[in-house]
Amino acid sequence: MVGKKAVFRVQINRHNIMEVRARAPGKIILSGEHAVVHGSMAVAASISLYTSVSLAFHSHSDNDDTLKLQLKDMALEFSWPVGRIKEAVAGFNTAISSSSPTSCPAECLKSIGALVEEQNIPEAKIGLASGVSAFLWLYSCIQGFKPATVVVTSELPLGSGLGSSAAFCVALSAALLALSDSVVVDMVHQGWSSFGEKELDLLNKWAFQGEKIIHGKPSGIDNTVSTYGNTIKFKSGSLTLMKSNLPLRMLITNTKEGRNTKALVASVSERTIRHHDALNFIFNAVDSISKELSGIIESPVSGELSISEKEENIAELMEMNQGLLQSMGVSHASIETVQRTTLKYKLASKLTGAGGGGCVLTLLPTLLSGTIVDMVISELESCGFQCLIAGIGGSGVEISFDASP
Repeated sequence: MVGKKAVFRVQINRHNIMEVRARAPGKIILSGEHAVVHGSMAVAASISLYTSVSLAFHSHSDNDDTLKLQLKDMALEFSWPVGRIKEAVAGFNTAISSSSPTSCPAECLKSIGALVEEQNIPEAKIGLASGVSAFLWLYSCIQGFKPATVVVTSELPLGSGLGSSAAFCVALSAALLALSDSVVVDMVHQGWSSFGEKELDLLNKWAFQGEKIIHGKPSGIDNTVSTYGNTIKFKSGSLTLMKSNLPLRMLITNTKEGRNTKALVASVSERTIRHHDALNFIFNAVDSISKELSGIIESPVSGELSISEKEENIAELMEMNQGLLQSMGVSHASIETVQRTTLKYKLASKLTGAGGGGCVLTLLPTLLSGTIVDMVISELESCGFQCLIAGIGGSGVEISFDASP
């Protein structure tokens, strides 16, 4: 009898639930950035810093026929009558269902772009426009033209190489799909819950469509890490999910130095043309580091000594990888300031992502005292940097139907 009641409750909720929350993690590259473009293996992992999206449909009694998007951290709110959105995209997504992830046609993107321009985004935040366009495409494809309020908050600094746009697309897709008929979810569960494998695959494909609007030709790595969590190794376009057995913790230092990823990738390619043999040796060395690192992460752990030994090996690999990245010409004075500061405390650091600024990873060993961590952070923050501490390789996207924030 209890089982029947539970099933009945889920069926009722499928049609009556009006609100859902979703959260998706950011990502770091543990090893292999830049070299991966030249055929080496790279290793990426999720971090315990999240972008959260809440979706609440408006009730009929509200008489509110608008779709609202609130970016809480930016203190921005956008609003469109659903009829205007329908005019802009209906001709392009009439044959689309939430179970069929589809690219946004160029003509439709122009129509959506016009809707976004009407919102008069402040010049200093104009970089958000492509994310707002991705929001309108994903929302209208998965949920159609229902009035609703979507609220976004994030622990991830924007444009710093931590996968903030992918986390947004993944969390948004999760919230939209959770209240669609395309996925099976447990709406009775209290707290955060995960999707099944089939649902994650669909969600990841939708998030990738959002990433395409934002970045043009994304690799798919960021959204895959954010969707599935844990650790991923990738080489020559092939992604492999790994199960981490090691509870790593990193200090992530945001140098706040902007960088041009395309220009940095191009500069490595140009250096490779000038010094072909030397750079190929470097790329092969990076490939070996990534392979060794993935082996350490996947191997069984037994006791504190084993964890400490593994952390020492990872620290050495990070230091070597950073040296090779410097040889590629993608380091920066701000990155080296972080390196010198953490080295005083015998901690290993490396850049993550494109380099030229962005974020730096510092491994925090399990046995490291909190006092030392506080001293390192204090010194780095005195340089004007932002410091965040995150667990590495945790869960991917999750949803909750709880009313609590």
